[in-house]
Amino acid sequence: MDRQMSGFALIPALFLIVVLGVLAVVAIRVGTGQQQAVTMSLLQARALSAAQTGVEWGAYKALNGSCVASTTLTLTEAALNGFSVIVTCSAVTFSTGAATNTSYVLNSAATTGLYGQPGYVHRVVSGTYTNAT
Repeated sequence: MDRQMSGFALIPALFLIVVLGVLAVVAIRVGTGQQQAVTMSLLQARALSAAQTGVEWGAYKALNGSCVASTTLTLTEAALNGFSVIVTCSAVTFSTGAATNTSYVLNSAATTGLYGQPGYVHRVVSGTYTNAT
């Protein structure tokens, strides 16, 4: 066997190992990125539900005579556990014919996580309700 031919397979073998290693790293990064995107999408949907919950709670309170300027709710049940919801209410009285009614504007901001951190989500929902029939 010729001495110049020895070790010829070493270079392609090393190249193949490096290429497969790079492909494995890329596959792991793509999978991790997709998992984080799905997690954030789920958190955003939960934040939207928490904010809608705040508006509904505020509407119930307002239509039953308690329009508080600002209230903070800490949700503890099921998928909304850990969300902090700030509900603000403002009332405007108006007349329709002989009747005097009230219109309530509700804003609800739901937050979880710490600002600047990967798990931070913030959603705002508004609603207008009236006691007119």
